[in-house]
Amino acid sequence: MKSPIWKGLIWTCLLLAATVPVAASDPMGVYCIVDKVVLEPAERADRAQVWGTCALANTNDWYFQAPAKGYFYFSAPSGQEDAARAEWADLKSVAGTGQAVGFARRYKPVGRFRPVTDKPTAPEAYPLHNGVIKVSQRVVPEVSEVVAKIKQVHGK
Repeated sequence: MKSPIWKGLIWTCLLLAATVPVAASDPMGVYCIVDKVVLEPAERADRAQVWGTCALANTNDWYFQAPAKGYFYFSAPSGQEDAARAEWADLKSVAGTGQAVGFARRYKPVGRFRPVTDKPTAPEAYPLHNGVIKVSQRVVPEVSEVVAKIKQVHGK
């Protein structure tokens, strides 16, 4: 027979588990269909332009901004250049495939998503987090909706 302390602890754990927000299951700050990645310089990049159709997470709630076509202009964070280059290589590997990916961290700065008409000046530090994650069929419904919207805008 379980003691009253254990029963209370079990009920407390169950209650806490039931109140965890759904957003905790999706840590991505950006979902994107990448069209191209331009590395600068090409042989050992310190900067990267990531072009595509992207949706950025809002900074104050669970929702995403409307998808748009454009690009990010990133620089490798000091001391983390190799990690940034590895993620840029991952982004480059999916460029042009139509595969949706997620990167950066929700509720943290993800960099400025620039209109296609802007010139690439003043790169921002690349937002390292969990790496580049390919979006599969098995995601929470909110992510599926965001990716569907990205695909609609991307196809135009």
